[in-house]
Amino acid sequence: MSLIVQKFGGSSLANMQRVFNVARIVTQTYNQGHSVVVVVSAQGDTTDELLSKAYEINEEPSKREMDVLLSSGEQISMALLAMAIEKLGYHVVSLTGRQAGILTNSRYGSARIKSIETERLFKELDAKNIVIVAGFQGWNKYDDITTLGRGGSDTTAVALAASLHADVCEIYTDVDGVFTADPRIVGNPSKLRDISYDEMLELASLGANVLHNRSVEMAKKYGVKLVVRSSLNDSEGTVVKEVGSVEKMYVRGVARDNDIARIAVIGIEDKPGMAFKLFSLLARERISIDVILQSIGRDDTNDISFTVKKADLQKSLGVIRENLGMLNAKEVKYSENYSKVSVVGAGMVNNPGVASMMFEALYDADINIHMITTSEMKISVLVDVEKAERAVNAIHDKFKLGEINS
Repeated sequence: MSLIVQKFGGSSLANMQRVFNVARIVTQTYNQGHSVVVVVSAQGDTTDELLSKAYEINEEPSKREMDVLLSSGEQISMALLAMAIEKLGYHVVSLTGRQAGILTNSRYGSARIKSIETERLFKELDAKNIVIVAGFQGWNKYDDITTLGRGGSDTTAVALAASLHADVCEIYTDVDGVFTADPRIVGNPSKLRDISYDEMLELASLGANVLHNRSVEMAKKYGVKLVVRSSLNDSEGTVVKEVGSVEKMYVRGVARDNDIARIAVIGIEDKPGMAFKLFSLLARERISIDVILQSIGRDDTNDISFTVKKADLQKSLGVIRENLGMLNAKEVKYSENYSKVSVVGAGMVNNPGVASMMFEALYDADINIHMITTSEMKISVLVDVEKAERAVNAIHDKFKLGEINS
């Protein structure tokens, strides 16, 4: 008998019909002789609705109280799913993050899992119960509820799979698996039968929304087998594993990320240590930097451009403006009208010409490139946001990614 962890996202639980659909998937797995632990997200738009309620009352609520509020969404889901499974005639128990033993640090709103006390979980499994755990949440040393931030339910599922030594962790979504591009913007994407942890991590970090990068990092670290599949049909999903089908495809996918703001610090004095001063200021504020470009200015100065998440834009601008004098810089400029478009593939390193093909595709589509960054597994470019979808389609067609299963 194997142990399977199944995670269901908010769209899979959006209404009563879908809750019962998930209940049937779970009980079918149980009937096959498996022990089952289920992790659930909040239903549909529940989290957004809770956020709206919070900000109606207080424009700047404390992060602790926001965690108490937002954790309720997953608790609603777990209780409703447990009721549906009960109605189908099965023994089931629902557990909050605290009851499931998920201990985190005390960074409210973006906590990290420190350990999982598995005694209660194994006790319920030994009693032949289906176990449902509220995703996205845990508890800290002060006995407070904490939430894990974006992608928290994926992270909960993988962490439980690792701690329980599960045979597989199945991530159920409203799509059939991992595709070569977002099916919402590309008409002919191909579903990948498998993909490596590293490739999936790159795609997740670059804007693909199927899995969150934190969960992929954890799966790779602990060797958790992941399968991404649809809760709406019985089709085979995509297996995420140590090594994907590198030899068959050197480019595995195209991703787009519109959550990009570009900042340019103009006229920084051209001498050693100035880039360190700039980026250490931002690091102190826990602002993550992505693409960086330094260009030669005039009169022994440089211009440094870089990208941040839009949520970090105003904080970044405030820090830089306060320190323009220390940086000996003339001014700071910014724009939110960019998108990052990337190609990913572990086989790229051994296949010269990928960059040339990507840039040719953009040239043929009359799309200008503003910034470029590369690694052995990815090439990313900054383009105008209104041309991003066209860029993704042009690159996808250039590499014939829609034909890989034909």
